[in-house]
Amino acid sequence: MRIMGLDFGTKRIGVAISDPGGSMAHPLDTVEVRGDGSHMEQLQTIAREYGISKVVIGLPYNMDGSIGPSGEKVLAWSEQIKGILGLPVVLWDERLTTSEAHEFLIGLNIKGKKRKHIVDKIAAGIILKDYLESSHP
Repeated sequence: MRIMGLDFGTKRIGVAISDPGGSMAHPLDTVEVRGDGSHMEQLQTIAREYGISKVVIGLPYNMDGSIGPSGEKVLAWSEQIKGILGLPVVLWDERLTTSEAHEFLIGLNIKGKKRKHIVDKIAAGIILKDYLESSHP
């Protein structure tokens, strides 16, 4: 049972997948958001190719635990994903995952444009890892 983790953004969507046993998260890809909606087709293709059975989407809570405008966008988008993929969707608290991803990449000495293009899939990997760890103590 593979699970897909998504880090939603208005420009890019980070994608990670679990191993078949659902115990490890692997950053997979960064999908560019396109006005024609073709990015949703890319997500469908990934879900189909990897036999995804569930999707975990990072929900950006404010630091006080409330849901702001970004969170509202993710809530609406998660409903779209649920309809398009026909899979169960779990929303997961993603507070500080992008910062954690940047720190990880800085530690690896990955800079500038290269970091910009992979930070979203690293963040998706962190979201998925956190979810898997909470489900598998």
